[in-house]
Amino acid sequence: MILHQLDAVQWLQSLADASIDLLITDPPYESLEKHRAIGTTTRLKKSAGSSNAWFTIFPNERFAQLLEQIYRVLKKNSHFYLFCDQETMFVVKPLAEAAGFKFWKPLVWDKGAIGMGYHYRARYEFILFFEKGKRKLSDLGMADVLQEKRVWRGYPTEKPVPLIEKLISQSSVEGDLVIDPFFGSGATLVAAKNLKRQAQGADNAPAAHEFVHQRRAIV
Repeated sequence: MILHQLDAVQWLQSLADASIDLLITDPPYESLEKHRAIGTTTRLKKSAGSSNAWFTIFPNERFAQLLEQIYRVLKKNSHFYLFCDQETMFVVKPLAEAAGFKFWKPLVWDKGAIGMGYHYRARYEFILFFEKGKRKLSDLGMADVLQEKRVWRGYPTEKPVPLIEKLISQSSVEGDLVIDPFFGSGATLVAAKNLKRQAQGADNAPAAHEFVHQRRAIV
């Protein structure tokens, strides 16, 4: 597992063309600011028990550059997964297609319990599924709704390792290089290691590096 404390785009720019087998990531998307402002994302607001200093928001205006770099570094016939909400999905999809990706569909992560909100409180999150070239999934019988309980009292926006393992198993083989340019809690890197893949990631937040170093000590 190799970690880099760099901006996501800056790190991707340092990688060679067609050098990555799989990319899975969860950017701190811009709409989080809106949810934080109206109090519907309590784990991200400033309070005695929670701080929004964990990460810096990645603005929508930078997605085009990010997606161009992701397309460049991925090998031909590979997959790319991006966690996001419904607002960010409409921003990312056309930009990813313009970069060269084929958009298959949004997968749904069913968290099994409702979260904050006002109108039909959400218990799901989208995982956008993109393809460069043509690659067959390992299990064509897997449903597009993936059920895993959310992580409580962890890093803000932390994803369950078993959920990431499903995506890695579907779109890579042992020994492949899996990367995450916004590694956050390190779930993608831990999942890759569990499945005998190589893992690298970047995050510009010192708190993310501290969290992952502590996590590596007990994993």
